[in-house]
Amino acid sequence: MKTEYKIGDIIEGQVTGIQSYGVFVSLCDDEQGLVHISECKHGYMTELEGFVSIGDQVKVMIIDIDEYTKKISLSMRVLDKLNTPPFPARIKRRRKRYLPNIGFQTLQDKMPIWIDQAVASIEADEYDIKYKV
Repeated sequence: MKTEYKIGDIIEGQVTGIQSYGVFVSLCDDEQGLVHISECKHGYMTELEGFVSIGDQVKVMIIDIDEYTKKISLSMRVLDKLNTPPFPARIKRRRKRYLPNIGFQTLQDKMPIWIDQAVASIEADEYDIKYKV
């Protein structure tokens, strides 16, 4: 008896095998699917032995069926409710830094004084600079 499965079906099955890459779940007598290690639970997972054991009844959702090989991919993670707040996080606004009032205004104030000092030193030939005219 061949049962037709569709993507999105939620099925209860029995764990028949555990490998380092995932868990094999028997869906019926002649159908078996794989829950990849990334689809077992939210977050990072290193070992499956402590998570499930052979013979456990688990509830899974079909997330993919390969149309050529008829392999069924399952997920336990989509059935777990993720603890997320019902409202978006408040946007934190950065405080505006206090910057002293400096910049080009200071140059504008100082430039005439510097020019007058340079002209006076050239006229006085204070630095003994010889100019060719």
